Amino acid sequence: MKPNFPTLGASFLAVLTVFMLHAPLPTYAQIQLEGRVLDAETNLPLAGANVGIANTTRGTSTDNNGNFRLRVDGFPVTLAVSFVGYEAQEVTVSTNRFTEIALAPGGIALEDMVVVGSRFAPRTVTTSPIPVDNIKAAEMIATGQPTFDRMLTYTVPAFNSSQQTISDATAHFDPADLRGLGPSRTLVLVNGKRKSQSALVYINDTPGKGEVGVDMKSIPTAAISRIEVLRDGASAQYGSDAIAGVINIILKEEVGVTDVDVFGGVTSEGDGRLLGYSVNTGFRLGEKGFLNLTHSLSDQEETNRSGEPCAGTADPATCDGLFGGLFGLVNTPESQAWVQANPGLGMRVGRPNMFTVDGFFNAELPLDMGATVYAFGGMTYRDGKSYALYRAPYWIPDTHNLLHDAGTTYQGFQPTFETAVYDQSLAAGVRGQYGAWSFDLSNSFGRNQVDYTVGNSLNLDLGAQSPTSFDAGGYRFFSNVSNLDVSRRFNNVTFTAGTEFRIENFEGVAGDPSSYAGAGAQSFPGLQPQNAVDESRSNIGVYGDLGVDLTPDFFLGGAARFESYSDFGENFTWKVNGRYKLMEDRVSVRAAASTGFRAPSLHQIYLSIIQTLVSGGTVSNQGTFNNESEVLERLDVPQLTDENALNLTAGVAINPVPGLTASLDVYQVEVDDRIVYSSSIASSQGVVGQVLNDFNITSLKFFINAVDTRTRGLDFVLSYNQLVGPGRANVSFAVNVNDTEIQGQISTPAPIAAANVDIFDRKEQSRILSARPSDKEILTLGYEWNALRVVLNNTRFGTVTWQHATDPANDQEFAAKILTDLYVHYQFTQMLGLGVAVNNVFDVYPEEIDEKSDPLTTLGGRFRYPWEVNQFGFAGTTFSANLTVQF
Repeated sequence: MKPNFPTLGASFLAVLTVFMLHAPLPTYAQIQLEGRVLDAETNLPLAGANVGIANTTRGTSTDNNGNFRLRVDGFPVTLAVSFVGYEAQEVTVSTNRFTEIALAPGGIALEDMVVVGSRFAPRTVTTSPIPVDNIKAAEMIATGQPTFDRMLTYTVPAFNSSQQTISDATAHFDPADLRGLGPSRTLVLVNGKRKSQSALVYINDTPGKGEVGVDMKSIPTAAISRIEVLRDGASAQYGSDAIAGVINIILKEEVGVTDVDVFGGVTSEGDGRLLGYSVNTGFRLGEKGFLNLTHSLSDQEETNRSGEPCAGTADPATCDGLFGGLFGLVNTPESQAWVQANPGLGMRVGRPNMFTVDGFFNAELPLDMGATVYAFGGMTYRDGKSYALYRAPYWIPDTHNLLHDAGTTYQGFQPTFETAVYDQSLAAGVRGQYGAWSFDLSNSFGRNQVDYTVGNSLNLDLGAQSPTSFDAGGYRFFSNVSNLDVSRRFNNVTFTAGTEFRIENFEGVAGDPSSYAGAGAQSFPGLQPQNAVDESRSNIGVYGDLGVDLTPDFFLGGAARFESYSDFGENFTWKVNGRYKLMEDRVSVRAAASTGFRAPSLHQIYLSIIQTLVSGGTVSNQGTFNNESEVLERLDVPQLTDENALNLTAGVAINPVPGLTASLDVYQVEVDDRIVYSSSIASSQGVVGQVLNDFNITSLKFFINAVDTRTRGLDFVLSYNQLVGPGRANVSFAVNVNDTEIQGQISTPAPIAAANVDIFDRKEQSRILSARPSDKEILTLGYEWNALRVVLNNTRFGTVTWQHATDPANDQEFAAKILTDLYVHYQFTQMLGLGVAVNNVFDVYPEEIDEKSDPLTTLGGRFRYPWEVNQFGFAGTTFSANLTVQF
């Protein structure tokens, strides 16, 4: 059950008040000093620089615009300012006027300290041998989007995550990917450590179908300092899943300030209300350590953008092309009256209801021996409710008055699909120096759990004894990763090596018997005991990475990694890359080649969803069979093995004048033996027919290494950040163009090919070929003047194409669309600020579905907008505001 929003909010504010009243008063002095820390060469702000009072433990960090606020006892005061990759400074300040401090590059290079990034002032790292974006939290917040995954969608063109609907648990996760290569092929890190995958396999008709990804909604925006996006294959460094690239989420380290953000929003249609708050605060641990804490809570209500197939008519047999003509009640006055009163057939199609609460921490404590102990992690709970197809009164009866009172007119019912999602993570380690060697020893734990409840439904086979709410089971995924990394620099050579040991466990939990008895609960029969699974595996990997500065301008690097899995076997990957700088480091030419791999997930190996149907006194099964089943053995379906990839990329990056950077990278990614979720296999011919008959199966599906793909594209990023007139202008233009093709023949087991069954039909192919935009362009115009910040964001989503399973004449291409977002923030005082956003200013929607000759395309007119392929969802204009308080 969803926690009570007002009660939790009041409780939190009470706790915060008590904390403030009992906080040690010496922590806060009487005079507040404000300033900004800049890069001395580029004049760009440095986010995350440390600013403290010299020879004390009091200090803070700069925000995403390089600004800081620090309470001091009086003047003059000496500030100690430092930032990784820059020379530290001590600056004496004599007045409380706004102070700008410029740091010169030098000291320890940041690329030695973080996983995929370099200095994070520019939008794109221009001297890296591979393309890396560094996205500050302020850039994501300025999109006005409510969640991390949607913020990233409107910031990084190669990243896509869009609203899903009527897709069971998938609607509560929204699959996300880089370069259209699917959720499984993007590695997600937090502070450089692998984040556990989610427990869910996307098996519904959405982008990413058949894949497993990271639960991107479990990461609170308020805890994030910045994002590093590596747009290149990186399996040789990080192992499985890094075929499309790596997303590294860097958590906040600020101390000495507390930020409270209260936010809310609503669509122009009056639905989709969103309310919530977040709190971030930090404390010093010892002289140089820190503890940063984040808590946030949000409550999102549903939207509804369903079609109205029965508008203007009262005959279900005519207007409900999917079910209307199949049932005897269609011509009754009662059913005609219901259709007239419900032209949308009772459907609710849109964003789900979603309640989220979380808590995160990030901590470091330097030790006297020269090492640093660190830990970070958090917990997220998400309670969601979406909807299945409405059971019209002429479709499913309620003979026993379970969902309506006796003597009243039966109105039908709409089952709810409810999820309880738990995501937990904890990482701890120690890093430091041992002689000339740097080391990092860590262990990270992650667990994701999703439990299903089907509400407002019934099980026809249980008659009057049927519940109306069902525990339908769920899934759990656990991982534990231990890492040891060491590195050393020998003059112009940097050597890094490491090992990783990972344990994973996937568990499927059966639902209550009432959820799967007979035909099961309407809309989603629960997981049966035969679907229950509890399987584990382990793998160990070792890698080496060598970088050589042949000259001050010419860099060459190489890496190799060996992995051994306890189930499918071994894998070897390699990578080479190079960069040459020209014109006093203003131009860099770069290229890379690498192999990559993705291990089949435990979910794909062991998932089974067997639905039992009772009809005419006979029992039959249909659903998904796993790789361990006799059914697939009879059909010669091979055991799942790893996917293998070849990545090629080349590009140029320039920094012609201070504040201006640009990069252009072209790439090709070939993935062999790609794992796909098959089409429905049904035939009366040959071995397939015999298997269906022997096992009383009407149809079956499974996972198989069946497809080779080639993805080609380009990324272009231009950013300008400079003083213009009385303020600072921030302009960025980013582009991704992407095209995926299937290479060669789709691998089909001989018995299935002999039965003339298409193992991966045109409709399923479109999910990997054209379900994501063919191109995406983002133009962001920002201006800061004193306390005012204005950001205008324009995102063009390219075409997507839905392919009919068998008839190309029913295909539909959905045209490109441009969405405009406006964000305005004003800082009234040092403590109080207000932000207002209008997303999708011009109320743009995707093209409507043309069902042509197949009513299943719109499910009988119930769907108005595309959902199986998806550009940006269909919520329309959204208004939101956030009030920020800092003390």
